[in-house]
Amino acid sequence: MTDDRLEIFMGNLLRLGVLISAVVVAAGGALYLAQHSFEVVNYHVFHGELPELRTVPGICAAALHLRSDAIMQLGLVLLIATPVARVVLAVIGFYLERDRLYVAISLIVLAILGYSIMHAA
Repeated sequence: MTDDRLEIFMGNLLRLGVLISAVVVAAGGALYLAQHSFEVVNYHVFHGELPELRTVPGICAAALHLRSDAIMQLGLVLLIATPVARVVLAVIGFYLERDRLYVAISLIVLAILGYSIMHAA
């Protein structure tokens, strides 16, 4: 795999990831508006996300039941996963090119991303 092919593939991965996440969020938003368009909004009391929408398995399970809030959350999870997938692809590409330095740097970036995602509050 050449550098040019790797760059093109990573660029397409980023574009596709953002496009898919935008479509999922838009579909969830349209479904939300269809389900809740006639509700009166009360801004005096803040209601946070439900506990099942705070984990990836919970989001996926709720999205499979066509819950609009879960579908929008799933789109955001896909958006966050897109650059992570790009770094994973970079590790694989640099490994195939036998570029040990960039494999090591990409693995460090991947570890930092994983740590920050797992320990975000």
